[in-house]
Amino acid sequence: MSEVLVRHEGPVTIISINRPDKLNALSNKVAHKLQRAFAEFDASPQKVSILTAEGRAFTSGADVSDLPEFWRCVPTLGITTNKPVIAAVQGWCVGGGVVMSAMADLCVCTENTTFWYPEATLGLTGGVICSLAGRIPHKAAMEVMYLARKTSARRAYEIGLVNEVVPDGEHLQAALRMANELCSLAPLVLGAIKKIVNGNILPKGPAEIAAMMTRDMGVISTSDDFREGQQAFLEKRRPVFSGR
Repeated sequence: MSEVLVRHEGPVTIISINRPDKLNALSNKVAHKLQRAFAEFDASPQKVSILTAEGRAFTSGADVSDLPEFWRCVPTLGITTNKPVIAAVQGWCVGGGVVMSAMADLCVCTENTTFWYPEATLGLTGGVICSLAGRIPHKAAMEVMYLARKTSARRAYEIGLVNEVVPDGEHLQAALRMANELCSLAPLVLGAIKKIVNGNILPKGPAEIAAMMTRDMGVISTSDDFREGQQAFLEKRRPVFSGR
């Protein structure tokens, strides 16, 4: 069974975490597969993506038996595309799931959704959650991060964490309606808006910047040019770089 499912509804790509028996806990394998799935979406002619999950929970957070490189599955960090990304959330949305929902361009959730960032009760945080303060009102973000309270769907809507709350089981249909509306709009305009908002408007915390640096340096360290440089050094010749 694949931990990440990909299917298409016309020009919309639906990418779904598929570990319902583990409440869709985020393992390292899941993080890598989500990143690859979104890279394929970005390179395709598909117009809009939906990030969702199978079963009764969006995610229970990190899989402690296989801790992920979490940045890989976060929109704007490991998930890099100027096309719209919509989060469709249901049930428990814990830890990193709150970050993924907040960093998506749009988010819909069901009435039974509970957002919970409990890291202050565990004594550990990766820090990317601090970007929440640049995406919803400051005091509301501090409430979520500081107090580790469970946030209901209605409260999430009130503070701007989600765009729409729908009856249980209807989150994917609602996200598809939103996606199809986006598909009818000018993609160059949508892409420009997203690029400007993410690159110039939204503030970035140190953990977010560090993740972006890790991502960008990773592209270099796995490139054909790096392998060519190493080989040329060993062979004592001038390297021939391809820019790939």
